[in-house]
Amino acid sequence: MTPRPQADPAGAPPLVVEAAGTALVLAPRPDGAGLPEVVHWGPALAGGPSTYAALAAVTTPPAPPSALDEAWPLTVLPGEADGWSGTPGWAGHRGGGAGAVRWQDAVCSAEGTTLVTRASSADGIRLELRHSLDEHGVLRVDAAVTNDGHEAAPLDVSALRAILPLPVRADEVLDLTGRWCRERSPQRSSLDHGTHLRASRRGRTGHDATLLLMAGTHGFGWRTGEVWAVHTAWSGNHEHLVEALPEGAGRHHAVIGGGELLAPGEVRLAPRETYAAPTVVFVHSTDGLDGLSRRLHRSLRARPGHPSRPRPVVLNTWEAVYFETDLDHLKALADKAARIGVERFVLDDGWFGSRRHDRAGLGDWGVSSDVWPQGLAPLVDHVKGLGLEFGLWFEPEMVNEDSDLVRAHPEWVLRPAAGSPREWRFQQLLDLTHDDAREQLLERISGLVGEYGIDYIKWDHNRDLLEAVHTVDGVKGRRVDAPAVHAHTLAFYRLLDDLRARHPQLEIESCSSGGGRVDLGVLERTDRIWTSDCNDALERASIQRWTSLLVPPELMGTHVGPATAHTTHRTVDLGFRMLMALQGHAGLEWDITTCSADELEALTRWTGLARELRPLLHTGDLVRSESPDGTVLVTGTVDAERGHAAYTVARLVTGRDAVTGSLPLPGLDPDRSYAVRVRPEAGLPAVVQHTPPPWWEAALSEEGLVVPGSVLTAVGLPVPVLAPAQGYLLDLHAL
Repeated sequence: MTPRPQADPAGAPPLVVEAAGTALVLAPRPDGAGLPEVVHWGPALAGGPSTYAALAAVTTPPAPPSALDEAWPLTVLPGEADGWSGTPGWAGHRGGGAGAVRWQDAVCSAEGTTLVTRASSADGIRLELRHSLDEHGVLRVDAAVTNDGHEAAPLDVSALRAILPLPVRADEVLDLTGRWCRERSPQRSSLDHGTHLRASRRGRTGHDATLLLMAGTHGFGWRTGEVWAVHTAWSGNHEHLVEALPEGAGRHHAVIGGGELLAPGEVRLAPRETYAAPTVVFVHSTDGLDGLSRRLHRSLRARPGHPSRPRPVVLNTWEAVYFETDLDHLKALADKAARIGVERFVLDDGWFGSRRHDRAGLGDWGVSSDVWPQGLAPLVDHVKGLGLEFGLWFEPEMVNEDSDLVRAHPEWVLRPAAGSPREWRFQQLLDLTHDDAREQLLERISGLVGEYGIDYIKWDHNRDLLEAVHTVDGVKGRRVDAPAVHAHTLAFYRLLDDLRARHPQLEIESCSSGGGRVDLGVLERTDRIWTSDCNDALERASIQRWTSLLVPPELMGTHVGPATAHTTHRTVDLGFRMLMALQGHAGLEWDITTCSADELEALTRWTGLARELRPLLHTGDLVRSESPDGTVLVTGTVDAERGHAAYTVARLVTGRDAVTGSLPLPGLDPDRSYAVRVRPEAGLPAVVQHTPPPWWEAALSEEGLVVPGSVLTAVGLPVPVLAPAQGYLLDLHAL
């Protein structure tokens, strides 16, 4: 006789949300005496409710010696009262009292695909947690606490983290680090006892932000292994963690989580005030890192505000002219841009106030009468007359001390009473929490958008926030310095929201000295990110590859720079620069008035290819593979029906072997055949070989080479002997 699954000894049947092969299972505690336990987060299990009831019943762990006498639950907000000795989900205090909380009157219910938990504490803290699983298997956790206490003492919030469990088979950690012009560098380690913490106190997301903190099965890769990941959707101070204790985490091995990183005293709630933590996003995949990207990209593309029209080919003027904003030169630049197929022209820094260099004028958002005696109209009219959209650069949150704004309103600078923080690019921070400062900024930007019909704003942010405090009234009327990153981040979001409400068609790019503010909080309010200030195509190959783990290609600015990169002084062929710029929202950052006729012809073919392929590149699923030594990268995009695909094959440096061999083209339908073409419009590579592989010449023809999908996915095509910083683009259509 087959034993029947027993009910969960903890009490009520578990609550389950399940979508796209992912499941979250919570078990309410008896009579609401404590928060619900997280029984499972990961792959959906066959069998429905009875399976999850059995899972809850049979996975209760034993009680080891010199430990708690009974098995204890890892709850949705774990803390000491649950038996958890690791990083707590909640931390705070009221008037210096004990910070640990016993949650009571807990009620957990299902509202569609959202599990809602509500609870309170004896001293008047009310909690609400929402675990929402979307149709793509992406889980978003939102948490809020309210001060329901009636006494005068405020409630100080130290942390409100989202934490979920990891199983014992997740034994490796992968995260990303970086710096200016070298963002998104991977680093891998074993999941050992202790806390793997990535904390950012930069006041912005940071060039070293991990984007996704991942834990997975041993050796997980692009297409293999099981992976669990977390992202804190917040543009201020934040943290991500993976943590394992010797005694485990209830019925689980370890935990993964994240949240806002709050300074002491930063969030102090008066009675009836609420702190809503930033959304924390969790993703699970059974098919490696590509599976994470597929879920995240599909989820983001399903948003109502996701950019839906084709991404215009951009020319940005920064590396073309820097501060030399001469009208005739800019008109000539726009003429060449229109001729080669550019669709959006963006004027960068140097058009306003006394801004002839980076030491003065920042904050004075009025068109410079010295440089532009007739205003921007002559340039804007010329650009729009060519059929191009017009964009303009701003750095709204920063000011130079040498500016009319600071001279008129020194109180608008965010700084402690003792004096200004150390400068960074000769900048200080405008206090957006100051209503008058924010309103003036909104009026200036909105006025220019309306006056000139600006289509696009490049919104820059060029420094970390140090000593980001403002002076407020403290105890007994004393003036004190209070931390302001939390309030400033919310004020920044409000400014973007207000601007978009006034100008619904306006598009905004999040630039932060390149990739210093890349997160899903800012991407809720903007239309793309500037991936990196580094336009060296060789550096970009890795930067773009790892940024695209989280960010879909259509939201990543990827530009063709000049032959010799301004940031690395490395010279790279035009073909490779064009190839790398096709991997996102394509554009140029180059004075193309200096280009030869051959270069302009090549760029014209390239912009045509970008327009042709963007319906695929900006909607399809990313797939990736690489040579065993990591020197050749394959990055592909496959449409939902697997009828059309494009693959970039790029050699970064010389490899250990004389020939690379055949590299698979993942993601295709093995039961169909494909016509494979090499697209010369993306540039043809320099090679070091006596003869090419036989398939190469056939793939250069209009008809292409017909190959079974099973061959392409399981074996691939032999890679030519590419020189370093060389590559090619394959365009595949199913027959």
